[in-house]
Amino acid sequence: MDEATLAAEDVLVIALTDPQGEALERWEPGAHIDIRLPAGEIRQYSLCGDPDDRRSWRIAVLREEISRGGSHYIHEQVVTGSEITVGQPRNNFPLVEGASYRLLAGGIGITPFLPMVRELARRGADWQLYYGGRTRSRMAFLPELAAYPDRVHVLPEDSAGRLPVADVVAGLDDNARLYCCGPEGLLAAAEKAFADRGVGSLHLERFRPRPQDDDPEEQRGFEVRLARSGRTIQVGAQQSLLDALDRAGLDMPSSCREGTCASCETPVLEGEIDHRDSVLSDDERASNTTMMICVSRARSERLTLDL
Repeated sequence: MDEATLAAEDVLVIALTDPQGEALERWEPGAHIDIRLPAGEIRQYSLCGDPDDRRSWRIAVLREEISRGGSHYIHEQVVTGSEITVGQPRNNFPLVEGASYRLLAGGIGITPFLPMVRELARRGADWQLYYGGRTRSRMAFLPELAAYPDRVHVLPEDSAGRLPVADVVAGLDDNARLYCCGPEGLLAAAEKAFADRGVGSLHLERFRPRPQDDDPEEQRGFEVRLARSGRTIQVGAQQSLLDALDRAGLDMPSSCREGTCASCETPVLEGEIDHRDSVLSDDERASNTTMMICVSRARSERLTLDL
């Protein structure tokens, strides 16, 4: 790590550089990187710097009272000069072409939007960003966002209330793109409002697993056929498809094992998928052609994978 600074109360920004001084991979707005914690867990963080900066990658991390490991590790153990194991950038939240853009950011969910708004401004696009947080003092990057006074709406909850999700969605037209990143309550509100409205397209970024309604105890086993080899593998009721493939000797790519990073995305040729990931859109799920094998399962008795 090259340097660390505070961007707001409890928000630490760190710059990552190659220890040998090599140029880093270029990335696109919306991309994230994996960081491997000392115990081996993987956590994802959005890149919030300049995609053209090949010298460093910038991320921001919120200090959380109830941490899954990444927050405490970065805030309490990482100092300038620390060596951190990271993966190459991946993008499950790309900035796709659209006639207009409405961006909803809650708290640390502002991070993927920083390079997005710079890119949208460069294009001369029609966009508006609605940024909420508990208090203004806890909202990071306000000086950077002040460059867009007519486009960015800063709405601290203690003075402005919660983000006007329903109002923003109500103003969408058929060709609008709605992007949302933040706590689960904000994402759920955006999904509900968007489902009621039924226009435009919705793009969400989750770094925690989507809540599931089903009871894990009621899961049943299923069969998987590997189309290329003709092998058949049984997946137990309390076993993930990824684990079953690993035990069968297949070296499958994986990272988060929570359905949030998309590294294990696998094509499906036959069968009905029980999607449990936090990455695919409703349209992608409905296509029934791909799945995240770390968490998703089968609704049918058999799946055929393009493996």
